[in-house]
Amino acid sequence: MIIVNNIKLDINSSQEQAISIGVKKLKIPQKEIASAFVHKVSVDARGQIKFVYSIGVNLVDPSKEKLFINKIKDVTVKQPKALVLEYGEKELENSPVICGLGPAGLFCGLVLARQGFKPIILEQGEDIDKRTATVKNFENGGKLNTRSNIQFGEGGAGTFSDGKLTTRIGDERCDFVTNTLVKFGAPEQIKYIAKPHIGTDLLVGVIKNIRNEIIRLGGKVLFSTKLTDINIKNGKVKSVTTQNGEIKTNIVVLATGHSSRDTFFMLKEKGLEMQSKPFSVGVRIESLQSDIDKGLYHSLAGHKALPKGEYQLAHHTKTRGVYTFCMCPGGNVVAAASEEDTVVVNGMSYHARDGKNANSALVVSVTPDDFENDFTKAIEFQRKLEKKAFELGGKNYKAPAQTVDTFLQGKGGLNINKVTPTYPMGITESNLNDLFPQHISDCLKEGMVAMNRKLNGFALPDSVITGVETRTSSPVRIIRNNNFQSNIQGIFPCGEGAGYAGGIMSAAVDGVRIAQQISKEYKVRI
Repeated sequence: MIIVNNIKLDINSSQEQAISIGVKKLKIPQKEIASAFVHKVSVDARGQIKFVYSIGVNLVDPSKEKLFINKIKDVTVKQPKALVLEYGEKELENSPVICGLGPAGLFCGLVLARQGFKPIILEQGEDIDKRTATVKNFENGGKLNTRSNIQFGEGGAGTFSDGKLTTRIGDERCDFVTNTLVKFGAPEQIKYIAKPHIGTDLLVGVIKNIRNEIIRLGGKVLFSTKLTDINIKNGKVKSVTTQNGEIKTNIVVLATGHSSRDTFFMLKEKGLEMQSKPFSVGVRIESLQSDIDKGLYHSLAGHKALPKGEYQLAHHTKTRGVYTFCMCPGGNVVAAASEEDTVVVNGMSYHARDGKNANSALVVSVTPDDFENDFTKAIEFQRKLEKKAFELGGKNYKAPAQTVDTFLQGKGGLNINKVTPTYPMGITESNLNDLFPQHISDCLKEGMVAMNRKLNGFALPDSVITGVETRTSSPVRIIRNNNFQSNIQGIFPCGEGAGYAGGIMSAAVDGVRIAQQISKEYKVRI
């Protein structure tokens, strides 16, 4: 594929105009072109707002595409790469077991199922339909299900956070993941928009379709089935124990997600090599989406051709990084607790992103040095914040909240004006300075002020902050070798929970990577 980059057009232009300009730049006869299409499009909001296109062109004779390498400015050539799958020689008598049906487990399971391995996927939570009903019940005042909630269940934590696919990893497997998502029902536009997202409402159907494909190919998905033990003999996996019985296997893929704390402690007892890793803690900040649009697009805010305004902001204090994470345009703050008597917040959007508010995590980095390089102390730090948030909220799963103006003044207060909080359980006026250690609060304050200078509208006096955001990433890394196994033969740490991903795309990619390694080492005899 030939890619013509850096085609800048005003916001009233059409994709057809961009394609036409891209084709003309190549100066080749129309009859030699098999197809031309938008490869990527983004918004450049610096100065006069423009769309920036990359146009993809396939030739009737693909062998001629290499003639354009380094020949024309802003023109590159991308050779499509199929997913490489090798076949090993070790006999595998029992199905591999995958623990977790988030993006990592889902894609690992799909690739292994296509290879004939008939994987068995354990998921402690419910299937997506039951899980959604359980989450709604909790939001409406019902009991928290600690096994099935916004953190646990089919699709993983990303199911309830917009389905954002933005990533910086640059792995060739990203195209495989994107194309697979589209094949199973995701919007075609995720292939070319600069900041792709599916939306929680559409992602649900995509996840179910992939799960049904795994089952069609001979795999099994066991919901409400929690891994409780891994049985090891002579440094090798022999079986796993679940709440519903024992399963013989020599391969366990640990795709448990970043909140499986009891599993982390069990793995430590089994002798897996593990270490603390950096993560972040902070709040959700809600602003009017219209204010974010004005801050980005100025007089063109609200133009029908422009997408909802998105931001990614960062500020470095003298000691720590402060940044925004998981920005949800037109979205809501959600109740993401997975342990009783705790409050955790996250954010989500539907595909249309048509809510009144924008929200994002505003977080401060913490490091292994903060916890004496002990991941158990890092987890206890998270729990302490979550329990304190529960107490400040009134011990009824309401979230502690206040407005930016009072937080910056170091006191409590909730001066609601234009921004109506969206946390579903309700909020309690609090002083979030009492929630965090002072150095975290100070960093949040400095970050708010600095970031609002970069994007006016991000942290206005009546912007609402809600606590506590603690699940930005796993506090744990499970060490794996060059063959992607832990120090216990047959255990493959995978995805975000194992410390090797950060978001839906990178987790899915890691799941594919692990499936490739298993296929490379073993042959099917199941």
